[in-house]
Amino acid sequence: MKRRILGKTELDVPVLSFGASSLGSVFRDIDRDEGVRTVHAAVDAGMNYIDVSPYYGLTKAETVLGEAIRSLPRSSYILSTKAGRYGESEFDFSRQRILNSVQESLNRLHTDYIDILFLHDIEFVPAEIIVEEAFPTLLRLKEQGVIRQAGICGLPLPLFEKVLPQINADAIISYCHYSLNDTSLLSLLPLLEKKEIGLVNASPLSMGLLSTRGAPAWHPANERVKQLCLKAARFCAEQGSDIAKLAVQFSTANEQIPTTLVSSANQRNIINNATWIEEPIDQSLLEEVLRILAPLHNETWSSGRPEYNTEYSNMPSEASKGEQ
Repeated sequence: MKRRILGKTELDVPVLSFGASSLGSVFRDIDRDEGVRTVHAAVDAGMNYIDVSPYYGLTKAETVLGEAIRSLPRSSYILSTKAGRYGESEFDFSRQRILNSVQESLNRLHTDYIDILFLHDIEFVPAEIIVEEAFPTLLRLKEQGVIRQAGICGLPLPLFEKVLPQINADAIISYCHYSLNDTSLLSLLPLLEKKEIGLVNASPLSMGLLSTRGAPAWHPANERVKQLCLKAARFCAEQGSDIAKLAVQFSTANEQIPTTLVSSANQRNIINNATWIEEPIDQSLLEEVLRILAPLHNETWSSGRPEYNTEYSNMPSEASKGEQ
């Protein structure tokens, strides 16, 4: 699989990586063995950067992932997890909670270090908490060798514009902002390139918007966005193609985006995803899908505190049910 360097981390990551939220049964109920097999299939396919969080499945995702990777050489995969978010409305970015959280994650994941630790969904707390307490805690862990790199993640792009100039982040995770229906992440690239911050793009299917099944009931997008995305997905199906294939190919094609996370607890889906990015993209299909989606291009939804969502016109949503 094609690989790219993740900013100043110098980590050599695959263009398509494995988001382990699905291991926490956030999309459908899965058992441990199914999850283990899927992780092994992902690593075998070259998707050996794996991202997880204690929030996904309320520690289930980390637990299942830990069982999957404990039989693999530690050098065979790159691992990131998160701290700060532990439930739908449970956030704690205090120094002691982060320290405890990291130790708990190390135990569940059966490893003695984390390649990248991200502060999870930081838009739900004031920036001062991140800048003055949470991120300095990550830097201390980095000095100790417990984590190798430190980063932040969240939904609103203004969040990064506000916080990144105040911290020395190694990487970020941005989700739902580089996909067929939303490429607003491109506006953040100059800042990331200036500071050599590694970029992890997540959710090329926009948390299920780009699917013939239609968006899940909990999806925070408005009905107009959901219907146009469904129209695009059905058009692909009518042409004998799958919008998921087009979406994954589109999101991984941009050389300025080192890696894109996809999540599935289905072996076949993971193998398909890895195969798709080796195939040429159908340009005529892409052009027509982008035309269908043009009326909603870059429309998003709010998440977290109002100061991070000033550009958003949609009504505030409840927190998302998983990123990938």
